[in-house]
Amino acid sequence: MFEKLWNKLTDYAPNLLAAIIISAVGYIMIKLILNLLRSALKKSKLDETGWSFLLSLIKATLYVILAVMVLSQLKVPMSSIIAALGTAGLAIGLALRDSLSNVAGGFIIMFSRPFKVGDFVEIAEKEGTVDRISILYTKMLTLDNKAVIIPNSTVASATITNYTQEELRRLELRFNIPYSCDHRTAEEIILKTVKKSPLTLELPDKPYIRVSGHEENSIELLLRVWVRSENYWELRFGLLADVKDAFFENGITIPYKQLDVHISK
Repeated sequence: MFEKLWNKLTDYAPNLLAAIIISAVGYIMIKLILNLLRSALKKSKLDETGWSFLLSLIKATLYVILAVMVLSQLKVPMSSIIAALGTAGLAIGLALRDSLSNVAGGFIIMFSRPFKVGDFVEIAEKEGTVDRISILYTKMLTLDNKAVIIPNSTVASATITNYTQEELRRLELRFNIPYSCDHRTAEEIILKTVKKSPLTLELPDKPYIRVSGHEENSIELLLRVWVRSENYWELRFGLLADVKDAFFENGITIPYKQLDVHISK
């Protein structure tokens, strides 16, 4: 019995050795091909969103081809391989329905292109910069550098807000002044402050400010000004500080909630 087993192993050894060599060489070749493709795609006009997803798809395909080559070298009949792949595909499809829906979601993202790598977006109530789009998931980095992984099926069906897709954004700020202050004077002070900033734009509309509400303890002024998307936060924080300083220099106070109590004897 041992002699028969040894003879079978001896006869099978060349195929096994060849399969190991094919596996090793195939693995190295796949890595080389992917690196070459990555270098070529980086130099192409295709953005990172497209080529990162394409590389993920090519990588999975190459490994499947390598697996078929190894099984074929081990003298596994092709009919058996095809049947096994079909059965495995059905079993995997039933077991990984969510993953397959993520793959479908990835294709939807690639064709609809609601965002690209580097965009700052809000997806499923999560905000961050898109870092990677793979076959199964989309990775975002939050402002405090936390990684958020969202399945592509969720991304494809969610409401997506892209804050950086457009070149220009309109900034809205609200300022409150006491009823004792002249709102026209406050409007002039705010507009002068806005015009001092090199980040504000005159097109498509000039900056303007209007009274937008009568609050319990203050008058609300609404400022609208256009800015380039990349300068949005810098202008926002700058105007909040500069307008406060301008109010202080011109004797305009920031109102606060107060309660008058009258005691009758």
